[in-house]
Amino acid sequence: MGKYFGTDGFRGEANKDLTVQHSFKVGRYLGYYYGKKNPEGKAKVVIGKDTRRSSYMFEYALVAGLTASGADVYLMHVTPTPSVSYIVRTDGFDCGIMISASHNPYYDNGIKIINGMGYKLEAAVEEEIERYIDGEIPEIPLATKENIGCTVDYSMGRNRYMGYLMTIPTRSFKNMRVGLDCANGAAYQVAKAVFDALGAKTYVINNDPDGTNINTNCGSTHIEGLQKFVVEKGLDVGFAYDGDADRCLCVDDKGELVDGDKILYVCGRYMKERGELNKNTIVTTIMSNLGLYKALDKKGISYDKTAVGDKYVFESMMEHGYSIGGEQSGHIIFSKYATTGDGVLTSLKIMEVILERKCKLSECFKSLTIFPQLLVNVKVSSKDAVMNDPDVQALNQKIAEELGSDGRLLLRQSGTEPLIRVMVEAESDELCNKYVYQMVDLIKEKGYAI
Repeated sequence: MGKYFGTDGFRGEANKDLTVQHSFKVGRYLGYYYGKKNPEGKAKVVIGKDTRRSSYMFEYALVAGLTASGADVYLMHVTPTPSVSYIVRTDGFDCGIMISASHNPYYDNGIKIINGMGYKLEAAVEEEIERYIDGEIPEIPLATKENIGCTVDYSMGRNRYMGYLMTIPTRSFKNMRVGLDCANGAAYQVAKAVFDALGAKTYVINNDPDGTNINTNCGSTHIEGLQKFVVEKGLDVGFAYDGDADRCLCVDDKGELVDGDKILYVCGRYMKERGELNKNTIVTTIMSNLGLYKALDKKGISYDKTAVGDKYVFESMMEHGYSIGGEQSGHIIFSKYATTGDGVLTSLKIMEVILERKCKLSECFKSLTIFPQLLVNVKVSSKDAVMNDPDVQALNQKIAEELGSDGRLLLRQSGTEPLIRVMVEAESDELCNKYVYQMVDLIKEKGYAI
């Protein structure tokens, strides 16, 4: 990770960690960089944003920087992150920018940069942007006269993305009662429209953004609201998205959570049966549940494990030609259709499994036993200091030996926040609690917690 850019872009509290000045400079550098690479000498950049109040502020700052460097900027307005990725690669843009802090609280924001192939920006270019922000690169020349860039309304890009999603399902959703939790975020103009067009009877909650209610007690980070809604309404299935709609978690007909691991299992098995699981492999991260691996072993399905972050999942998929991968948090990538996690697409693929098998979602997990898992986030003054502390390392080793092959402790740094994540999987909730809090208590005793 760089100074500003983490595993998912440049993210932080608006006007504290991420400022208008940062955004302006990001725009200045991207306009200059892609202008040099474009044969016509003028970059063509598309921007989307989520519903945070600060997204408008950062949008204008990015536009100012880009146009000052000579780039033409196309504005998709409020739209999911995967729609920006789709439009970049299908409409010939040099790069795309999504203004969002994903699942973070409304007061945070972020800048995600997507290259011309629809992938997350290369680390080397992120490093150059950081050097420019810190004044380590000479000042970039300003465009003048007719070379100054312009802005173009490109809301049609969001509509084209919606049309693309509607072509993917193999069956009508008629007579299906579906609940959607749009997290008061970027999916609010997309998800219901797509499900309605496919024939579903759609019931929506948290679809009224006001700039400060994105992810607030709703969406994929607060699934309990959708669980209650699905049960009360007697729905067949429910889908919850995060702020920028690149994640999806599900609720089955009984109101039970279906997380990313279960989605990978259900869709991976289905794809294998249809001959669509390339190289018989599903890509996971190190956070996936042990129960998933044991179930995949029984079904004869291989798996690859990457570091946490959908960018690492996608890199593995591209390198080896795999067709599905994702994270427990609900970032699921179907490489045939997208180059990034896509919450609405994931919900459409779950619908395909239910409809083709003529079954309820709750009936799809009979061979899957999820191990109890407990994750505690500890806010710390120095992530590196915690990870390198000899006492922390010794306790980590001790717990691993005691758990053996029937459990594990995973200690890792957050890629976007000042957090150490302590996660334990074991055969019982009691063991999870015991070992998680042994580690959390040690981190606090050593004075790292803030």
